[in-house]
Amino acid sequence: MPTGERRVCLITGAGGTLGNVFCRSYYTDYDIVAVCRTRTPAVPSQLEWFVDPLEPEKPVPENVSRVFVIRADLTAPGEVERVVDLALARFGKVDLLVNNAAHVQLHPRGIVDGDAALEQFDPHFTLNVAVPLRFSARLAQRFWLHAGPENRAANRNIVNVSSISGSEVYPGQTLYSASKAALNQLTRNIAEEFGEFGVRANAIAPTTFPALVPTEQVAKAIVELDEGSYTGGVFGVGE
Repeated sequence: MPTGERRVCLITGAGGTLGNVFCRSYYTDYDIVAVCRTRTPAVPSQLEWFVDPLEPEKPVPENVSRVFVIRADLTAPGEVERVVDLALARFGKVDLLVNNAAHVQLHPRGIVDGDAALEQFDPHFTLNVAVPLRFSARLAQRFWLHAGPENRAANRNIVNVSSISGSEVYPGQTLYSASKAALNQLTRNIAEEFGEFGVRANAIAPTTFPALVPTEQVAKAIVELDEGSYTGGVFGVGE
């Protein structure tokens, strides 16, 4: 149930590696709207919760802070708008938007090996760029745009999950890298525009997790940006 006091965080890709760790680490600190396509985060929600096998009827403290799971294919028409409307209907606000859902398909033989890379252009740019753009725009139109003083007082902001691939060259990652570079520039432009009504925007650009940097460190970087005052930055994690 919403507390009415905690910050409300809407995070996409909530069932993935980073989304799951973020939800597990911070679901008692935020009221979380966990958006996922198939897998749900391993925390109590309206769909599932913890039970003491020895005393099934006994309340379990962890269940007090349930996340609100929304299943959605964010690339389908109208799904972003549905998620935004459900989040606002549930909690009445969104203080932190984390655009974490991503599409990645590597092409180790390069972009000239048949048509595989060409066919993957739209999936990469739709989920990695267009969906964050649509979430940012729709939240602004439906909630943030005419609430400048409230936005500034609540320190509302967007954190886009980019990648070190957005600024470095790695074999086989041409489309993924290009989409993350576009997301970085989108972040900077959103920060400039949304600053007019008091909403910040930043991106984190982690190296490979959990192989090279702990996923918990990446999740913590999101929270640190939420708590800070930066805007318009792209910040490396674990470089």
